[in-house]
Amino acid sequence: MWIKAIIVIALLMIITSLFSALFFLNKDKGTGSNRTAKALTVRICLSFLLFIFLLIGYSAGLIGR
Repeated sequence: MWIKAIIVIALLMIITSLFSALFFLNKDKGTGSNRTAKALTVRICLSFLLFIFLLIGYSAGLIGR
């Protein structure tokens, strides 16, 4: 059960990071700030970690079909 909670929390963090990148993109309007790129980098790292976590959970038998 705790694995499902971790997956949901990770997905919420990914969505939050994506919307913060959208907010920074609209707010900065080409002022040379790199906050959008940082937020998208965080989203990519979180997605990669979630993918690795899912692979480990599936191979350990903690996540079923």
